[in-house]
Amino acid sequence: MGLTLSPILLDAGLDLAEVLVIRHVYIEEHTDTGLRGIHADSTDAEIIEYTRRQSSKRTSFPTLPPRYWVVFIPEGGNQARFWGVVENFGEMSNDGVLRVFEIGKTDHLADLQRRLVIGWRAPRSWKLRGTTAATYPVLGIADAEPIPFPGFDRLVLSYPQLVAVMREHRYASWRTALSSVVGIYLVTDTRDGRHYVGKADGEENIRQRWTAYATNGHGGNVELRALDPSSFRYSLLRVFDPSTPTSAIDIAESHFKVALDSRRHGLNRN
Repeated sequence: MGLTLSPILLDAGLDLAEVLVIRHVYIEEHTDTGLRGIHADSTDAEIIEYTRRQSSKRTSFPTLPPRYWVVFIPEGGNQARFWGVVENFGEMSNDGVLRVFEIGKTDHLADLQRRLVIGWRAPRSWKLRGTTAATYPVLGIADAEPIPFPGFDRLVLSYPQLVAVMREHRYASWRTALSSVVGIYLVTDTRDGRHYVGKADGEENIRQRWTAYATNGHGGNVELRALDPSSFRYSLLRVFDPSTPTSAIDIAESHFKVALDSRRHGLNRN
């Protein structure tokens, strides 16, 4: 039996009973409301605005729609490509022609946006209960679009972002760049602003050092073991060519510990 939408929704923490699945169609204008439709190049803002406005004449649309709407766009034939999940905060107005809802896009299934394609068994139905759509087949999940490396001097990562960078295919170029340098990095606990200055030198490059942090949150540092890494932020202070003598890297590390006062008022013990 092939993969269906059900485990994907459940793994994202979505209760199928609280889900409405929508498949938009591309149309210039709706004759019943006069609303402009969406097209293949519509922006996210346009799709949200389109989604939040529903015809009052469509008696099939739930009187009290569920909390989460899983939105798809046409893919061709009886297929649909995942666009995103919005949260419904309730109906704002209903003038007998239009019902307008307050909705906002969520982070649910963010890594699958525009990548997940499902088969749409009921081409005449543009919306389904979550329990029904959960049985629909997954036809494919495209590779994520690569994300360009921002540069060493612009790299600032939260802990979840660090984990993603070290694991996901779309960050392959980032890992290549981080493998090419050694140097001094900074871990900041954003709860209280305390700093930890660390280094990667010798046979260990920045990627290897940060992979340890992504694995356990503390990278083996005693000073960080008792802290929750979810509030950590990672950045680079200075990078060196791997051929740089370790003595030069040690001098740079000491300089930044003094400059940031990370021994007395931070997380460094030495």
